[in-house]
Amino acid sequence: MQLNDHTDYGLRILMTLGASTTRRWSARELADLHGLSFTHVQKVVQSLEGANLVDTFRGRGGGVSLALPPSEITIGDVVSKLETHMNLVRCFGPGDSGCALEGGCALAAVLYRARAAFQTELDAVTLEAVINRTPFPASLTG
Repeated sequence: MQLNDHTDYGLRILMTLGASTTRRWSARELADLHGLSFTHVQKVVQSLEGANLVDTFRGRGGGVSLALPPSEITIGDVVSKLETHMNLVRCFGPGDSGCALEGGCALAAVLYRARAAFQTELDAVTLEAVINRTPFPASLTG
């Protein structure tokens, strides 16, 4: 299983914002810091804003900041809001998967439980906990 790049970048951006809550970051600064495309960062920030995870401000002194304290954001919440789907196999998706075993396959039940366990783990961890265990450079947090 692999999270899509959009979710990966969203998590990194949230960690950055949470580690330096005393300032607002521009999309350009976030893109430069993480070595990402400015356009992609803008799209991720837009998704994070739509998910009510960040606030954006225009004009002088504008930028992006967390909408909630890091202690109130779970990694599971971020992943569930940014991932387009969590279908481990084709039969998890809508419509006919084309599988001859669909409807009676014991593997699907195992994979459903695995996906639920994965989400439970993510739901148990806050952004704050991840930030506290990450060695950020002093220039980022200062």
